Amino acid sequence: MADGYLRRTAITRPILTDDQQDLLDATINEWKDACNISSRIGWDAGETRKTHLQDLAYNEVREETRLGSQHAILATHQAAAALDGVEAIEDLDEHYKTSQPEFTSNTVKYDTRTMTLFDDGSVSLSTVDGRIRCDLNLPDGDDGYQHEYLTDDEWEVTESTLSKRDGEYYLHLGFRKDKPEKQVEQQGDDEDRTVLGVDLGIVNIATTSTAYFASGRELRHQHREFERIRGNLQQTGTQSAHRTIQQMSGRESRYLRDQLHQVANQILEEARTHDCEFIAFENLKHIRERAPPVKEFHQWAHRQVVDLVEYKADAEGISVEFVDPKNTSRRCPECGHTSDGNRVRQAEFECESCGATQNADYVGAKNVGWRYVRRGLQSSRRTGDSQLALKSGTVTPNRGFVPSD
Repeated sequence: MADGYLRRTAITRPILTDDQQDLLDATINEWKDACNISSRIGWDAGETRKTHLQDLAYNEVREETRLGSQHAILATHQAAAALDGVEAIEDLDEHYKTSQPEFTSNTVKYDTRTMTLFDDGSVSLSTVDGRIRCDLNLPDGDDGYQHEYLTDDEWEVTESTLSKRDGEYYLHLGFRKDKPEKQVEQQGDDEDRTVLGVDLGIVNIATTSTAYFASGRELRHQHREFERIRGNLQQTGTQSAHRTIQQMSGRESRYLRDQLHQVANQILEEARTHDCEFIAFENLKHIRERAPPVKEFHQWAHRQVVDLVEYKADAEGISVEFVDPKNTSRRCPECGHTSDGNRVRQAEFECESCGATQNADYVGAKNVGWRYVRRGLQSSRRTGDSQLALKSGTVTPNRGFVPSD
């Protein structure tokens, strides 16, 4: 984030009595009215700045709704943000017809003045008639990711959102903490820097230069199964089949998301274990260009893995970089000989020049990482060595292979 904070959202459900639900429903309705009042005033005045719209709309919001003063302020800010978004669209396309933002979603914003989290796992929420206090439906023990933010003092609560969907209430709790300095910013130009290379492939979704292989076999199998069943249901064409397809899509999304999170976590673990300050991927534009339409699933999976690694690496102070992948599957990492003939089969690499044989994806991972290492050599400011992390040590352009302790 440009403001120097890492921001995360933890989703949980408040456990509510019937009376508490009624109060929250009334608060949500008043919130929508307040946002729409502010939107109208800002639209008529051409005002998108938060504090200025607050000055214009606050009194009317207080007169026309039952919201407390802080919720009235938050509503004017919410409307200003929506109006600013409309203005941005108009700036991009002067022919695009825009209209006054309208608020219809069953949501309401909270901040530290209107919501309080307690150490016992409960929350206090402002409503149109005082505050309510209720427990949060949190996973048992420390299993849920929410506990990371609720129990770590480094994370502080920020603006959050309460929403109602299909009769259920959800709290999207906002947290933030100071962004760690990038590890590379903490080092001088004379420091050695270690790079983890990552190859993105078909047989293996991801392979690292430290010899971690994330097989894509089960992902492909499950995706094909979902596609086969979905196709059969679509041919049926009944309402029941349509509902089943929707349920299946949700299960598939959750399964794939969980599997790719595990891959991203393991890549980060490899980087931590081998003290890497950089993770190098091939440029994703190349993946889109080289993959035929039937490989769209793999393009999507690769994009997800990279996005997840970038997101997680940011919190660790590790930089994610990209390199031109040209010849990374055909170059021998041992002697540098580059030839189409080096790629014997999809999964097998054998150098025509020196005879070195390795897994083809592992070769790709080493070449991706090596390309970023060599990029560092071309910097006039760099005096330290960059080095590529391998399973049993590192390799540098100047010192060659250095075994780990």
